[in-house]
Amino acid sequence: MRKLLLRWLINAIALYVAVQVVPGIHAAENLWNIAAMAFIFGLVNALIRPIVKLLTCPLLILTLGLFTLVINALMLWLAAWVGAQLGLGFYIEGFWPAFWGALVVSLVSIALTLLIREEE
Repeated sequence: MRKLLLRWLINAIALYVAVQVVPGIHAAENLWNIAAMAFIFGLVNALIRPIVKLLTCPLLILTLGLFTLVINALMLWLAAWVGAQLGLGFYIEGFWPAFWGALVVSLVSIALTLLIREEE
């Protein structure tokens, strides 16, 4: 349970950083909206991303894994669409902001995970 909450917090911080850094990603100023988006992003990554990765396995092999960046962007874009449908005030203006946002989210998540793992 602690790991799940920690992963959710890391996703929330990473999404907040992406909103601040990447032009084209907009979120309501309410931190609860970012927390809800982190939950939705986690669900999308847990439920849909493995299916997409399985279906695009030949493309992942052909591009030596670089297509994973595109998959991450599409998952972030999908999570933003779901959040917009739920009225959370989280919007991504197109594919390229989603791509750069997914890259920022990945880098921040890796950095925070390494920092937290080091303390344990």
